[in-house]
Amino acid sequence: MFNKLKQFNDLRKQANTLKNALAEEIVEIDNSAVKIVMDGNQDIKTLDIKKEYLNPDKKKDLEKKITDAIADCIKKVQRKMASKMQDMGDINLPGLK
Repeated sequence: MFNKLKQFNDLRKQANTLKNALAEEIVEIDNSAVKIVMDGNQDIKTLDIKKEYLNPDKKKDLEKKITDAIADCIKKVQRKMASKMQDMGDINLPGLK
């Protein structure tokens, strides 16, 4: 039983280490309408909408550009996360092997 608790504690430490490392990673996407900065934990730090898209006539286009930019940020973060996990070595997460 104590062995399971130790394994759980080790796993929690690894997860916290990974989370802290990812918090320092920053990705940025800049398309014709928006600029998004996201950290490695997928928290959006800034969203800058370009002035010419603040027009009601461009609402649909702006929504699409924001959605696309967020999706691109998430993909970049996931690639960085995978790389970070490889760099950290063997992280034993149940269900991922």
